[in-house]
Amino acid sequence: MSLPSLFISHGAPTFALSPGLLGPQLTALGRSLPKPRAVLVMSPHWSSRRQEVGSAAAPATVHDFGGFPRALYELDYPAAGAPGLAAEVIALLGHHGLSAVANDLQGRDHGAWVPMMHLYPQADVPVLQISQPAMPLPSTFFEIGQALSPLRKQGVLIVGSGSLTHNLYEIGAGAQAGSVARNFADWVWTQIARGDLDALLNYRSAAPAASRAHPTDEHFLPLFFAIGAAGNDWMSANRLEGGMDYDVLAMDSFVLGAAPGELSPTH
Repeated sequence: MSLPSLFISHGAPTFALSPGLLGPQLTALGRSLPKPRAVLVMSPHWSSRRQEVGSAAAPATVHDFGGFPRALYELDYPAAGAPGLAAEVIALLGHHGLSAVANDLQGRDHGAWVPMMHLYPQADVPVLQISQPAMPLPSTFFEIGQALSPLRKQGVLIVGSGSLTHNLYEIGAGAQAGSVARNFADWVWTQIARGDLDALLNYRSAAPAASRAHPTDEHFLPLFFAIGAAGNDWMSANRLEGGMDYDVLAMDSFVLGAAPGELSPTH
């Protein structure tokens, strides 16, 4: 079977220590899917003007944040990299007219390793990253996902890691800010359920309070990478309801390309 693609809200780095509602669901999802050959992750915490693909055999766990509990900096996610697959990713992008180069020095940022700690806590699946393009156009992310969609039939789990809402200016602002974030999150799920890609691509003008939910785009754009990777099946989706962290970080995540009820434990 083709693996689905995922959009995961990775929240704050503390998600690694505090799984909340979403963490156990990701762990259950990891058990329900056929074990992948590797996971390919796009995260907003690695951006480049030219597309890059991580090709290190053993990428370092990068603690790219500050001011958090010491225990967070002691965490390591030692999953192997996938240099051979990195070469395949670059070739597949090139086949679609998209240029990319290998980067064998890049470690895993927290947008990759934090959610993977819940999805595959044994770190027994290779994980590599693809950089997020600096051009903030949803259609660009969708095109990259489409180009890489064939990998799903080759045992690769494709993940867009971001945040369904991401207004750090309103952290701790209370119920009103939380209501704005929830309305935006619900709107996104409604469009996915309807299969309304045009509305999603034009979310800046179509979604309620988009500028408050996302003052900047980078944490929302990986959703379009995941949608593109899901191919024509993207609207066959499951919503993992993750609740709200810090009042404004919606942790809802999506399994795209797998109909509700299709997933069941396999390992």
